[in-house]
Amino acid sequence: MKTWLPIGLGVLLVLAGGLWALQGLGYVGGSSMSGAREWFWIGLATLAVGLVLAVSAFRRGRR
Repeated sequence: MKTWLPIGLGVLLVLAGGLWALQGLGYVGGSSMSGAREWFWIGLATLAVGLVLAVSAFRRGRR
């Protein structure tokens, strides 16, 4: 149970970061974030943190 929480949080961060990055690039419209480059960088950073969290929790759980 302890490994599923950080993996789930990591996956959520990856999804949110991906959406924010796509909005920042202008591929997803309908928001004030659409086309704003700073949201691309915020999304990319969020995606990276989520990926590191999920992968490290997955590796810890396999030991």
